[in-house]
Amino acid sequence: MNHGSGRRGKIACRMGAATFFAIATPGAAIASLSLCNQSYDVLNIAIAEPHGAEFVTSGWWRVAPNQCATLRPEALQARYYYIFAADVFGNEALPGSTPMCIATGKFEIEGQQDCLIRGYLDARFYEIDTQQQDNWTVFVAPRP
Repeated sequence: MNHGSGRRGKIACRMGAATFFAIATPGAAIASLSLCNQSYDVLNIAIAEPHGAEFVTSGWWRVAPNQCATLRPEALQARYYYIFAADVFGNEALPGSTPMCIATGKFEIEGQQDCLIRGYLDARFYEIDTQQQDNWTVFVAPRP
């Protein structure tokens, strides 16, 4: 990440299961959406992003402790993205409130209505407000 001349915004939220930090780095050399796992658990990650009038969910990224994963390698086009993060036992690391569809294996699901009827699982995604930046990193810290 380039932390040079561009302004850097920082958001910190404290949640029951984990502490979450997001850092925007405008003007960074490589624009992307990334997640860094600073917890002690391996995390399984799914993302939801806008696609026309709908959202598309996709997964899975497995992120080991003290590692980062690039979820979207290109400049971000939307303000809001959604992330579902759970440890290998299914415990949520970023408790969210936005219902979206996931599957047990690798998936890409268009449309987020009637997940169970369509044969998918229902999960609660955490909303990420990128504040219209083209680069954003989410940090998941250890549980307090």
